[in-house]
Amino acid sequence: MPVYNKLVRDRIPEIIEKQGLAVHTKILDTKEYLVELRAKLQEETDEYLKADTDASAIEELADIMELLHALAEANGVTTEQLEQVRSEKAKKRGGFKERVYLIEVKDERY
Repeated sequence: MPVYNKLVRDRIPEIIEKQGLAVHTKILDTKEYLVELRAKLQEETDEYLKADTDASAIEELADIMELLHALAEANGVTTEQLEQVRSEKAKKRGGFKERVYLIEVKDERY
């Protein structure tokens, strides 16, 4: 019997049980949940980086977006509030649309 010990989407146990398999789960406390959300974000980010097609990359980005929503809520903000922070930061510092790649900064003071 495989042991996973990882955070899964809410309906995964139901999907597994519909296949005639038994599952063992637990509900995480707040501290455990934050730890596991971060671990899951790392897992999904790694999967995105390894994606070899645009379609699989989009699937992984959707998983990352779902995790960002969960992380925002777990950190006490709505996705709208998170978007506001993102927007304000983009206004102050820009986004990534112009593809700027910083090579070096010379500081003649030193």
